[in-house]
Amino acid sequence: MGLTRQYLRYEPAALFGLVASARAGVAFVALRGERGRYVAVPACEHVFVWDTRKGEKVLILKGLKHQVSCLCPSPDGLHLAVGYEDGAIRVFNLLSGESTITFNGHRAAVTALQYDHLGGRLVSGSKDTEVIVWDVINESGLYRLKGHKDVITQVLLLKEKNLLVTCAKDTLVKWWDLDTQHCFKTLVGHRAEVWGMALLSKEKRLITGSADSELRVWDLTYIQEVKDPDEPESKKIKGSSSAGVEENTEGDETLELDEHPEERIVKCSKVGSIMREGRDRVVTLGTDRMGKFLACHGTDAVLEVFSVLSEEEIQKKLEKKMKKARKKAKQNSEEEPERSVELSLPEEIQRVTNVKASSKIKSFDLILSTKGELKMVLLLQNNVIELYNLDLSAQVPQAVRVSRITIGGHRSDVRTLAFSSDNIAILSAAAESVKIWNRSTLQCIRTMECEYALCSLFVPGDRQVIIGTKTGKLQLYDLASGSLIETLDAHDGAVWSIALSPGQHGFVTGGADKCVKFWEFELVKDESSVQKRLSMKQVRVLQLDEDVLCVRYSPNQKLLAVSLLDCTVKVFYVDTLKFFLSLYGHKLPVLCMDICYDGTLIATGSADRNVKIWGLDFGDCHRSLFAHDDSVMYLQFVPKSHLFFTAGKDSKIKQWDADKFEHIQTLEGHHQEVWCLALSPNGDYVVSASHDKSLRLWERTREPLILEEEREMQQEAEYEESVAKEEQPVVAGEKQGETGLAGKKTIETIKAAERIMEAIELYREEMAKLKEHNAICKAAGKEVPFPVNPILRAYGNITPSAYVLEVFKKVKSSELEESLLVLPFSYVPDLLRLFNEYIQLGSDVELLCRALLFLLKIHFGQITGNQMLVTVIENLKKTTISRVSEARDVLGFNMAGLQFLKREIEAKDEVTFFADATERFEEKKRKRKKKEKMVLAML
Repeated sequence: MGLTRQYLRYEPAALFGLVASARAGVAFVALRGERGRYVAVPACEHVFVWDTRKGEKVLILKGLKHQVSCLCPSPDGLHLAVGYEDGAIRVFNLLSGESTITFNGHRAAVTALQYDHLGGRLVSGSKDTEVIVWDVINESGLYRLKGHKDVITQVLLLKEKNLLVTCAKDTLVKWWDLDTQHCFKTLVGHRAEVWGMALLSKEKRLITGSADSELRVWDLTYIQEVKDPDEPESKKIKGSSSAGVEENTEGDETLELDEHPEERIVKCSKVGSIMREGRDRVVTLGTDRMGKFLACHGTDAVLEVFSVLSEEEIQKKLEKKMKKARKKAKQNSEEEPERSVELSLPEEIQRVTNVKASSKIKSFDLILSTKGELKMVLLLQNNVIELYNLDLSAQVPQAVRVSRITIGGHRSDVRTLAFSSDNIAILSAAAESVKIWNRSTLQCIRTMECEYALCSLFVPGDRQVIIGTKTGKLQLYDLASGSLIETLDAHDGAVWSIALSPGQHGFVTGGADKCVKFWEFELVKDESSVQKRLSMKQVRVLQLDEDVLCVRYSPNQKLLAVSLLDCTVKVFYVDTLKFFLSLYGHKLPVLCMDICYDGTLIATGSADRNVKIWGLDFGDCHRSLFAHDDSVMYLQFVPKSHLFFTAGKDSKIKQWDADKFEHIQTLEGHHQEVWCLALSPNGDYVVSASHDKSLRLWERTREPLILEEEREMQQEAEYEESVAKEEQPVVAGEKQGETGLAGKKTIETIKAAERIMEAIELYREEMAKLKEHNAICKAAGKEVPFPVNPILRAYGNITPSAYVLEVFKKVKSSELEESLLVLPFSYVPDLLRLFNEYIQLGSDVELLCRALLFLLKIHFGQITGNQMLVTVIENLKKTTISRVSEARDVLGFNMAGLQFLKREIEAKDEVTFFADATERFEEKKRKRKKKEKMVLAML
């Protein structure tokens, strides 16, 4: 066997340069006992928790590979539910930063999350148009609600009633009764998508935001479900005041939506609208936790804040208004005003102020602090988090910006990257600034304002950097002082490319003005100081027929490769600027290229998605590789090798072997287009920048990479993806209506089913061996040692039936139903017999009953038709009922005990409170007497 070439694997080392992604919401979280100081924000696949006071990152909740699409903190403040682009939901513990629960049910990105007021249930809405209710305590899905026809935008759970409200892009707002799991009401008063909604005034009012500048307000009247059976139908309907008719608020006609109007649980009637100042659609609509303040924003940079009056405040206003009306009537010598005075909607929901952010707002969160201030955190489009305080005691409340987190990243996409010669510093430049990062700590050590940067390099010595801009300027910066030393007008168009000469005495630039310009470094006398400073002077110009997109020197500085807009690469001699070679074959312009360390090969990457490898001696094309699914944006050789990296608009970075023309490795991590990358001079590090605003560092490990294994792993990953995309198994007897199972078939549920099947097969084998062993012992008339299965020995010499239970208990609670759905029926009889055995022993009654009832539901026909299972089912019926009643008795006893302890503690607290109050009263009395004595003595 011949020797195979060994490659070393590159692994993701860090994500930096990102403050927050704008795809999901921002949320205040309680950390270290404080509310209103820490905020959780999405950051690609992770969640960052920022300290807004110090501007520091205090916690990273690490995701897997899909982007975060939704956040929701739990009511107790200890957990954070995070929804992802692939439909998964993970619940993180904020104290440890670990993911405790994972829910898989949605087939597309999660768009809405909401806890109930106790934090026991979680409701999620998704792009797949479905809503799922999850049991957080049992870590399982309860049911799936189907009915919407477009992306779910918001879900709200009511505190007092077991009801759910959902809205979607299909213009509908649906009311769901969670006891019966059906939609009992649909609001159709919107002409366009419903983007958000909020419940106010103790859930007696609903506000919805759509694609216009109108916030529609609905009054909610909850109708008593228990009705007098002797009451005539006409009275029932009259009592619910047109309960079966829903008003179409845009026109005069009404729509009959329900077949049984008397069964309605809630009546919604539109009372009016609040006009927003913004003319575009509502992006986010929300309230603080107490429901006292309402805020919303559109696609602009203004957050509109409204105050919602409480019932007491409304009553006071009404009395005041009534008093004024009486006074006015008295002055006009009229009688008492007959008509009752009413408050208008703008008086009940008053505009407080408008908050103008520095850029477009993507989401916000509100919290009312103990000091009576309203804190507002805004997540902006340009990688910034801003915190505002609103002093409500002021005559005219004005929002004051108290903090702004910006240092951790650029405001726009990074278009150029460079490594310093010592592999320590990383340069990144965007449309507004240049930042220098320390590679080991990932801290930003310098920020310098610049024009729109397109290319960059470190000057030899790493004390200065040069930036090529979109306006055709070259900007020279000093890193020690962080100041701009010099600006030169280099080109009439954009400076697309810059390359340092191998001799390090100068550099070359290529621009949109069809020129390649050669520059040399020089020291000039500075007018302001005695010392000389570095400068640049132009020495030569090469005029071409097309715009120059990329320039590269050969390592021996004899040749210069120039990529042109006509899809060709021209190679010239550096000394005479004479034409040497023309490399043509790309169908679209070559956007990037590089020459290897020995000058034998040149690799070119084009907008036609191909990479071509050419020989520099004759200009022959060695191989053309289909590299990416979109334009190849950047290409660079690894130093001292013929391996090279490419970055594409398909969000992938790939490594290739230019000798064997093989794809070695794909670095996946970015979620949007990768604009550029840079390799460190020693080849150990790769840094990349993307449209998702993140910078990622990749490190070369000592782990060898074997191509065959890599291909196998890729095939396995593709298979797992295809399994997840397969049709979901159908439950026998289940109607395809509004509800369904919460889970979905994944590779994990299939593996769990396989583990259960393997355990049952082992149980069958061991039972057969035991029967055979007993027969041998009986025939021999003496005890023969029984060989123990190594798997059972590893579990501590447990019985085969106990082993099946152990395997069963290890199946995740959220995956149990889906795993049993995949399980073939041939294994079910054995499982039912084992369940009978386990329940008699009284172990894990709740889990076993849940699995038993589900198996009976999906295999009802086959189980009831099997005569062999009649006795098993009869036994199961007896044991299950007795064990469940025992468990309920224990639970009831524990509940009564806990309630008794609660009452005892409350009584003690009351006694302590009164004792403290008496003590304080006595202390005040003593102090007063002492003071009186001192006054008398002085007199």
